[in-house]
Amino acid sequence: MGKAFYLTIILFTCLSSAAVAQKTTAKGAKKTSAKPAPTSSFKIDYEKFKLANGLEVIFHIDRSDPVVSVALTAHVGSAREKEGRTGFAHLFEHLLFLESENLGKGGLDAMSARIGGAGANGSTSRDRTNYYQTVPKDALEKMIWAEADKLGWFINTVTEPVLAKEKQVVKNEKRQGVDNQPYGHTRYVIDKHLYPADHPYNWQVIGSLEDLQNATLADVKEFFNRWYVPNNVTLVVAGDFDKAQARKWVEKYFNEIKKGEPVQPLQKRPGVVKEIKRLYHEDNFARLPELNMAWVSVEQYHPDSYALEVLSEYLSDGKTAPLYQVLVEDKQLAPQVSMSNYTSELAGQLQLRVRAFAGKDLDDVSKAIFETFARFEKEGISQKDLDRIKAGLETQFYNSLSSVQGKGFQLAQYNIFTGNPGFISKDIQNTLAVTTADVVRVYNKYIRNKPYVATSFVPKGRLDLALEHSIKADVVEEQIVQGAEDKVDPNIVATYQRTPSSFDRSKEPPYGPKPEIKIPAIWNQILPNGTRVYGIQNNEVPLVQVELVIDGGQLMEDTAKPGVANMVARMLTQGTRTKTPQQLEEAIKQLGATINVTAGTEDVTVRVNTLARNYPATLKLVEEILLEPRWDAKEFELQKQNVVSQLRQQEANPTAIAQNQYNLLIYGRNNIRSRNLLGTIESVNVLTIDDLKAYYNKSISPSVARMHIVGAVNKNHAVKAITGLATRWKNNRVEIPAYPAPQPPAKSVVYFYDVPDAKQSVIRFGYPALAATHPDYYPASIMNYILGGGGFASRLTQQLREGKGYTYGINSGFSGTATPGPFTIASSVRTNVTLESAQLVKEILQEYGNTFTEKDLETTKSFLIKSNARAFETANAKLNMLGNISKYGWKYDYVKEREQVVENMTVDQVKKLAQKYLDPNKMIWLVVGDAKTQLPRLKDLGFGEVVVVGK
Repeated sequence: MGKAFYLTIILFTCLSSAAVAQKTTAKGAKKTSAKPAPTSSFKIDYEKFKLANGLEVIFHIDRSDPVVSVALTAHVGSAREKEGRTGFAHLFEHLLFLESENLGKGGLDAMSARIGGAGANGSTSRDRTNYYQTVPKDALEKMIWAEADKLGWFINTVTEPVLAKEKQVVKNEKRQGVDNQPYGHTRYVIDKHLYPADHPYNWQVIGSLEDLQNATLADVKEFFNRWYVPNNVTLVVAGDFDKAQARKWVEKYFNEIKKGEPVQPLQKRPGVVKEIKRLYHEDNFARLPELNMAWVSVEQYHPDSYALEVLSEYLSDGKTAPLYQVLVEDKQLAPQVSMSNYTSELAGQLQLRVRAFAGKDLDDVSKAIFETFARFEKEGISQKDLDRIKAGLETQFYNSLSSVQGKGFQLAQYNIFTGNPGFISKDIQNTLAVTTADVVRVYNKYIRNKPYVATSFVPKGRLDLALEHSIKADVVEEQIVQGAEDKVDPNIVATYQRTPSSFDRSKEPPYGPKPEIKIPAIWNQILPNGTRVYGIQNNEVPLVQVELVIDGGQLMEDTAKPGVANMVARMLTQGTRTKTPQQLEEAIKQLGATINVTAGTEDVTVRVNTLARNYPATLKLVEEILLEPRWDAKEFELQKQNVVSQLRQQEANPTAIAQNQYNLLIYGRNNIRSRNLLGTIESVNVLTIDDLKAYYNKSISPSVARMHIVGAVNKNHAVKAITGLATRWKNNRVEIPAYPAPQPPAKSVVYFYDVPDAKQSVIRFGYPALAATHPDYYPASIMNYILGGGGFASRLTQQLREGKGYTYGINSGFSGTATPGPFTIASSVRTNVTLESAQLVKEILQEYGNTFTEKDLETTKSFLIKSNARAFETANAKLNMLGNISKYGWKYDYVKEREQVVENMTVDQVKKLAQKYLDPNKMIWLVVGDAKTQLPRLKDLGFGEVVVVGK
């Protein structure tokens, strides 16, 4: 549940176990043998020391890139809150970015933009709150200075107006992630009944709207002074830096912060469920019935937690999983099943989720679940299945450590919850030590004949689908009241008494030596069949990632039969000529690999993530998948049901509705780009395997293929592993249809799609704009940085979120490819300020060019140039660079060319680009929200009568 608005909020994990998610990925297996293998030789070296005030500091050196990650983690989450004052830990995650005495208003976010940081961010769980950023190495002293300000020179800047505004931002976050989402209240209902009222896990991390509104300034300051003290905090610095110098800086900026009262550990305390509890909720945004079942389990790092994790994966993950075989294949009740063991510091919970097909009775789902359990009680788990799961965990482990930030997270995680940053070795061994007998034992101990909490979330008017004997869940839903929120004045300057210091902290530290930016060495090869291959060797972790991009995608479809490309992509991993769907999945997982095939608007992409030692075997499977599709009839029907289920879910998801309607308005009905990639319920239902084969034969060809390989493999080995694919995959000519470029509207029109009782309005404002290959595309993107592309440095965010509290987040950007794409402003805003939000956006657009300053340009240049130190840090960043080179024919050093474009940009150029590409009077203004309260008001936007769409 991070501060950054551009991250999707998945409440299943973020609200309850953000720390746990990190812990889970830190467990892995060395081999797939029957005997536990020794720990991997891969390890994280670190140095730990403690200041006199109790601050624990961890250093980790990683010189693979000229960057440093700085993370400050407080051992406080929602579990340290008081009943009736919930949400404080998460509220502080927000407040600590707004201002401090020495950085000033918006200090950390403003500094982040100037120094080329990854965007200062944070997250909150039940048990900890962290603040983190990756920056070029020359900005390390600045970051240490800034993090110290959080602890010692912050709280005085929190005034009544500051608190009032940030309450609105957090409430918008809750509306966006919970209240305005299908099944958003599920975790609230489960936790209320899994934990007693006085248990700190009884409430949600984000808190309640009522508690947030009732929070006083005195409450907030009391919370900070109790928990945000050095002896309750861990500071991690990871990356390319000098340890001796960094220690001096840490001591200089943190030493004089006073130690707080001793912080006593909370006692482990499991949930309590004495009898089966069944609850139902009629969900305004749900179109499918969903059943969740939760059992009491154990806290993180408990000896049984490792076997429970394996049990959850075995029962639910993949085609051979017992739950999948019964619920999906045999009884066809649902498209998939998920089960996880969520562990936190004090307690844990096993949770099983099934979102059933439309009209399916959840009693039938429940019955099938217990039939599966009965099967497991007879058969248990095989050693082969256990080894497969461990191989997957090893890959997850390395993925979690593939960036300096990931390493920093892990070090802080282990330090806070075990007292030992090096616990990673023990953690891995605990997973490796799990036996088949352990898995059966924990099933018997925590699930078999044990009471549980079951929730039935069903569409409105379909209580008949809920579990029998369910009682109504107590879900508080906010009413839409115009003018209910207090107005805030963003211009009020906080007045406070400054906190003394032994030296002048108001002066920002200087930059260190400028980091040397090294563009990774790129190799390339053209295969005999014409496929172009680009690669980067990177031995930081023993993984290889591959992308095989086949141009075409949705563009190869008939507009009258959308969804074929998506279905072909899905079916390619559903078995091969010699392997059933189950056998293929088993072969992939035994290698600790993932192979995913997805269809996009312009391509079909095969994505591979595998252990380096298994790269040849994994690519052999890719060859088989691509060249020997099975076209399994039974799997085809299951996939069709799955897609139809997704489409039904989209029908009630305001964000999905907005994107689908926006595409239609941008491209028009005669352009395939306006169609949903999934197709329609009608088109999917009439698809045949012959349709898929026809698409495959005309579209899947090496003549339009590009391959990108990044990881611990050199060119010779990388190419050798794809020799079979190169010789067997025959070339055929592919004609990709070209559609006329959509034209911007002659005048602005407001469109409205009604979602009754929506708690937020989803907005998409924009028009058909530029191709990525257009000479103005990158300059226009530079121009957009201060408007809405710069996160918290942008005007849209500063005014709509930080100034008015209208939204959790808003952004803007150009999204062209080789063909023109739209310029879009996107957000979700509080329902009762829909008009006001649109008016403010219109005003910002009208004034942007004329008010753009030299300081704005300086910030833009500083970020875009300095951030290049981070441009190649992760495997995904390297893959993205190779993708740009192969798709657009750009030079290997195009990043350097772009630096020159940035350096040469002038304020006058920005103003001309803004005048040319930001005309609010020639845009599509789409609103998806509650028509009865908001539609009539939008005429005041000044663009004439509102056009209702989608009904």
